[in-house]
Formats: sequence, C-alpha cells, structure tokens
Amino acid sequence: MQRVKPPFRADHVGSLLRPAALKQARECRAKGEIDADALKAVEDREIKDVIRKQEAAGLQSITDGEFRRSWWHLDFLWGLDGVEKTAMATGIAFAATQTRNEGTKVTGKIGFSSHPMIEHFKFVKANTTRTPKITIPAPSALYGRPVGTPIDKKVYPNLDTMFADLGQAYRKAVRAFADAGCRYLQLDEVFIAMLCDPKYRAQMKDRGDDPDALGPLYGDLINAAISDIPPDMTVTMHLCRGNYKSTFMGTGGYEAEQEVLFDKIKVHGYFMEYDTERAGGFEPLKRLPKGRLAVLGLVTSKSGTLESKDAIRRRIEQAAKFTDLDQLCLSPQCGFASTEEGNILAEDEQWAKLKMIGEIAREVWGA
Repeated sequence: MQRVKPPFRADHVGSLLRPAALKQARECRAKGEIDADALKAVEDREIKDVIRKQEAAGLQSITDGEFRRSWWHLDFLWGLDGVEKTAMATGIAFAATQTRNEGTKVTGKIGFSSHPMIEHFKFVKANTTRTPKITIPAPSALYGRPVGTPIDKKVYPNLDTMFADLGQAYRKAVRAFADAGCRYLQLDEVFIAMLCDPKYRAQMKDRGDDPDALGPLYGDLINAAISDIPPDMTVTMHLCRGNYKSTFMGTGGYEAEQEVLFDKIKVHGYFMEYDTERAGGFEPLKRLPKGRLAVLGLVTSKSGTLESKDAIRRRIEQAAKFTDLDQLCLSPQCGFASTEEGNILAEDEQWAKLKMIGEIAREVWGA
C-alpha cells in the first residue's frame, strides 16, 4: 500500500555525496580565501541542485544532503548552549581507518536558544513541494563516542543533571524545528546500535559506565526530545554501527537492545541498518509495535556496486515473516556521506541506488 506520510516506502537516510564544487568552496573558506557569504552562495546553489536530483530519483522525503555540515553529529552539537568544539588527542577508531580528531566538550549549562540548522531546514522547505526532512544526531551523540567527552565538573558534578538538561535542550530544539514547519525529523542514533557490540560495551565499562544502563538512558533522552511535538509530526530514528569513508565501527544484532528500541522509545519509525550480516537477522522485528514502521536498510551506501533487485525483494520477504509487510519500507542502510569526506563510490552510483529503491518499492508496495 502506498504511503502519503513519512516514512515513505522508498526513503533515504539523509546525507549525500558532496559535489566537487562544494568541497572546493569549503576548502577555500577554511583557508580564508572566500568569506562566509561566498560559501553560502555555493551551498545554496548545490542544495537546490541536489533537491532537484532527489525529486528526479522519485524520493518523497527531501533533505539538503547535509551539505552545510562537516559531520553528521558534531555540527549540531556545537550549536547547543554549553557545548564547544575541541580537538581530541586522537580520532575515533573505525574498522579500517580513524576519523578526524574533532570532538565536543561541555563547558557550560547545556541548553537551546537558537541554531543555524533551523534556517537550513527552512531553505529546503522553501525549495521543494515534497516533504522536507531534517536529520539531527540523537542526544546520545554527545556522550557515546568511545573517546569520552570532557565535561566541566564545576558545571556538572552530577551526570544525571547534565542528561536532564540535554533532554530538555533537545525538546526545545525539536519543537523549534516543528515551529519552523518541520513535520519529518530523523534522530540519528549510533550509540544504542553500538551497544549491540560486545567490544563497545567493554569499552564503555572500562571507562566507568554501565553499558546495561546506557540504552535505557539514551531511550529516555529520545523520549524527552520528542515530548513536545505536534500531533502531525513524524519522528524516526536511524540506527547505525558507524559510517566513515565506507568503513564501520561496530557489529552485533539488535537483540541486545530490542526492548529499549521497540518497547521504551516512542518514535514513529526506525531506519535499520541491514546491508550486511553485521546487523544480525530480522527476528527483532517481531517486537515492532503495531502502527510503527521499520525502514529496511538493505541497500548499502558503502559501495557503488548496484544490488540485485531480486535479492533485495527476497530480503524484504524474509523480513515480512517477522512483521507485517505493510509496516516495512526500504532505504539505504545509512547516508552516503556521514561526514563531508563521503563514502567510496561515485555520485552516479549513489543516484542509481536511490532510483532502484524507488523501483523496488513500487513493485513491492505499489508505492
């Protein structure tokens, strides 16, 4: 059955490969060779172009490709009151590489007063007649990286107080997007998915955290974030085990956190990484509550190789053994450029994948 509200049968996670002109402009801005207005002009032009390309690919949810960001999460976090940019001693270790060493530190009371991404959303909304979507990191992104976030103990001698303030800052942020006209918001949740990885759980334990408590805590933060949305707003969460230059950070099926994901958290839908066996089987979908949707990330954004449509359809059929077909949708497992470096594939390969997702959705659901 076709869907006229999000998540859509053919959907996508949000980030898209940065065009060469945009990368060049951002490099020039970093060197001081152009000013902020000149960079914005290039961003505006490239975002208008990528909106048209999403529409041409048949997508109903439209993003700015995260073209104004360097990271999927840090740019948003740096815009919160009390959170500042910092240089870490080292980057985050992925399977085959390390990230840049940028991070966050908490230097004051966490809050939300304004944020440049509100205007970023408004720009997309003004330039498409389809459903504009904003993607922001889930609250756990402030705390969950394996390299701990420096927190000023004078400001927050008690972590419970910090998490309470973080949840309320997010509540205000999500409401601000709603007030700007957003009716489709996605929370990118890496660190609940990472709690499915025994090695990551050991890292959290080694740094003094209780991994069994982190999942419920992160779930409470998401529920706080969406506690003031209007009734016609859809909030989804995207689950990912890391996506940086086509490599990954973690592995493990959803079973370890399925109660938190499906029983505790009150989002409307779940974008679920399922492009490799690293994410386990479809059995946790048995817990998917009625009325909520799982967007199956069966098409990989980590490689340019185009999947077999028959193979993807068979995987959808397998998933439908554990929940109703009508509660399922299709997407890539992650964005194509969680950071501005992007994954290792070409732009035409990216668009071929997104077009194929639409074709499969029409064949399976008539959407």
